[in-house]
Formats: sequence, structure tokens, C-alpha cells
Amino acid sequence: MAALLSALPILVAVLANTALSLEFHFYRNSCRQAEMVGCDASVLLDSKGENVAEKEAFPNLSLRGFEVIDEIKMELEKQCRGVVSCADILALATRDGVALSGGSSYHIPTGRRDGTISTIGDVQLPGPSFSIDAALSAFKVINLDLDDLTTLLGAHSIGFCHCGFFVDRLYNFEGTGLPDPDLDPGLLDSLQKKCPIPINQIFNISIDPTVFMTPMTKTPFNLDSSFYRGVLDGKAILQLDQELAFTDVTRTLALTYINKPNVFRQKFSKAMIKLGNVNVLTGQQGEIRLNCRRINNGSH
Repeated sequence: MAALLSALPILVAVLANTALSLEFHFYRNSCRQAEMVGCDASVLLDSKGENVAEKEAFPNLSLRGFEVIDEIKMELEKQCRGVVSCADILALATRDGVALSGGSSYHIPTGRRDGTISTIGDVQLPGPSFSIDAALSAFKVINLDLDDLTTLLGAHSIGFCHCGFFVDRLYNFEGTGLPDPDLDPGLLDSLQKKCPIPINQIFNISIDPTVFMTPMTKTPFNLDSSFYRGVLDGKAILQLDQELAFTDVTRTLALTYINKPNVFRQKFSKAMIKLGNVNVLTGQQGEIRLNCRRINNGSH
């Protein structure tokens, strides 16, 4: 379960451009085990030579679960060599992670092909200190709206966050030399103890401390609406998350999800399906990678 959950933030991070045709049970004849073993998956590619891959972009540095995808791919290659794409494995593993973490189960169409290019310049992810308006602009490019943004940020009810993604809120918010006034005082004190003022300004993720994404929750590994209670109580870790409390539409949605958790689960599944149809390659586009970390000819 923990392994599948780790794939969830990866798919939420794969944001791009347009949707082409997919279909349900695409592998029903070519690889019946595909969904049981279980975007263009460009975020899975490693950097090589002078090319810096998407996974090295700052918003992607905390992504985990790549090894889970590797293991699933290896097993599928034993049974159906060169048939199931890494992009579909990623989507299916995420679907299972959502269900196992308490979200609603959902069906997704398959038939994605894998991309062959991954460069850091292609990353269009909203950063942790983005405003709602800036994040929404990035979402609109891929035909997602404010409802989708608010709902997908609910994935932050799960897992951990490195201090480096929000430490500016603790000591020098927007260059003021003071903490973010919107941050709950009790949480501020707790976070300052776990996240000291950085001495070295170069972010090193290997030694950077981590905290739970939703510190006040008793269910840090459950996909639930506890994230939104933290938002409205001034206890969101990331600046972008906290800003959901300050617009009428996002605040109303947060209240709805708190009072009607089943609505959140259902809408999260729908938003994930919508996200999973973004920038897919189908037909003869791209390739079916044999190794999710590199393209088949071995170079980027």
C-alpha cells in the first residue's frame, strides 16, 4: 500500500498540454495482466549528460516512488514484453494508490505511449510559493480549472514535505525578515523547531528535514479532506495551499469537502481522470519504453 501511495504525487506532477484518444481495457488482448500488475511519463526519465530531466526541477525534487514504477515495469516486461507503456503503468499505479489510501476507486482509459524527451525547461508546475492566480494560469494551459486545482491540491493530505519548500514562510516571508502572518502561531513554533534557518542557501534535498504535509491530521497517509481543515485553520505548510483560504471559490470548496468528505473523494477521482488525459501520446506516437528511466535508444 505504501509503495502504491508513493506513486500518487508523481502523476499529480505530470502536467502538460492536450488529450488524444484512449480507451478502456486497451490491453485486454495484448496483455491481460496489465491492470492487475499495475501524461507521457517523461517525469520518469533520468538526466543524462548535459540534459537535465524534468525530475530535477525544483517542484519535482521531493517526488518519490520511481522505484515502484520500475518494479511494476520489470514484472510486466516478463509477461508482456514491449506492450505496456510506462505512462499507463504510472496512471494505473496512481489509481490503485488513490483507492488504497481511502479515495474512491475509478476506471481510467489506457493506451498511452511513452514520450522520448524530458528537459527541465518543459516543467510547467505551479511552485509551492505560487499565488492562486499564477497556479490557475498554469492549469488553464492544460484545460484544468480552479475547481480542479483546489481538488487536486487535496493530494497534499498524504505524506511528507521538505523544509526547503516552505522555510521562507518561517523566517523571511516575501523578504520582510518576519514569518508569514497567515501561519498559525502554534504551527509556526513547531515548524521552526524542525526547520532551522538554512545556513547554506543551496538546497540539498538529501539532508533537508521533512515534516508531514498536513501536520494537524491524525491520518497522514490517508487521502481525505483533513487537508482543507488545515487550510482554513491557517495550518497549511505551503503558501499555495494556504492561499486556498483567501478566495471565495476555493474557500467554499474547502468547506464543502470538510462537511461532505464523500464529495471530495468523488471529485478527486474525476479530477485525476481529467489530469490523466493531459498530453497523452497514442497510436504510433512516442514509444513503449523497455526501461522507464531511459528511452529505448539509450539517449535523450
